[in-house]
Amino acid sequence: MIEALKLIGKLGSTFLKGKIAKSEAKAANAASWEQEAMKNSATSWKDEYLTIIFTIPLICCFIPFLVPYVKEGFVVLETMPQWYQITLSVIVAASFGVRSVVGFINRKSKSNGE
Repeated sequence: MIEALKLIGKLGSTFLKGKIAKSEAKAANAASWEQEAMKNSATSWKDEYLTIIFTIPLICCFIPFLVPYVKEGFVVLETMPQWYQITLSVIVAASFGVRSVVGFINRKSKSNGE
């Protein structure tokens, strides 16, 4: 009986150690991916490109005759397929390393009933 309990305890301990090791490996892999992405973005122009693209409507909002075009552009963007909107959000999140955008997308999708 005592031997059986020892064996069960040993199995449980081995199981937990395996779970911990797996969790640590996942965390290390995620950190490694983020470091690699930051290293790659150091020589990339995509961050600057995205910054310019997102700044254009902001600037146009202060030029009165362009305001209607900015408004209409955003109306049209809202009609784009959900997959396109999500893809655009993921591209921006990946470029700037913003993890919280993924949570925002998930909340928006749920609130839209998808």
